[in-house]
Amino acid sequence: MGLMSFFKDAGEKLFGKGQAKAAQDAAASAPTPENVAALSKAAGDAIVDYVRAQGLPTDGLSVSFDGATSTVTVDGVMPDQATKEKVLLCCGNVAGVAAVNDMLTVATSEPEAQWHTVVSGDNLSKIAKKFYGDANKYPVIFEANKPMLTHPDKIYPGQMLRIPPL
Repeated sequence: MGLMSFFKDAGEKLFGKGQAKAAQDAAASAPTPENVAALSKAAGDAIVDYVRAQGLPTDGLSVSFDGATSTVTVDGVMPDQATKEKVLLCCGNVAGVAAVNDMLTVATSEPEAQWHTVVSGDNLSKIAKKFYGDANKYPVIFEANKPMLTHPDKIYPGQMLRIPPL
C-alpha cells in the first residue's frame, strides 16, 4: 500500500470522451464544487470502466479521482498480487493521473513485482536484460502486463510496467 507516481501526461486518454468529457467541460467553464465533484466522479467511473474493459475484476473495487491533485485512490480486495498490480497500472497509466493511492489488499499473498517506467529507447528485451540478466525473458514482462499491452513492441515513454519475480 502507498502512493505510486506516474507521468500525468502519458497514458490512456479516458477523460476526453463521454460523461467524463461533459463533466470536464462543465468544471472548466464554471468550477463550482458541484461541477468539480461531478468531474471527479465521472473520472473515477471512467477508470473503473477501463479496468473492467481490461478483463480485470471490479467487484468491490472503489475508485475515486481527486482532480485538484490528479490522484486516484483505489480501494478493495483483489484475489491475488498480480491482479492488484494490474489494477494499479490501469489506474495510473491514464492521461491526467499523476499518482495512485493504493489502498488495495489481496486475498492471497504473493511476492510483489518491481516497477519500471519506460523511457525513450526502451524495449522489453532491454528491460528484461536489466532486471533478469537475460534479454530473452521479455515474454515474462509482456505476459505480466497483459491485457494492457497488446504487442511486445507497443510500449511508450512514461508507461509503467510490472516486472514480476521469476
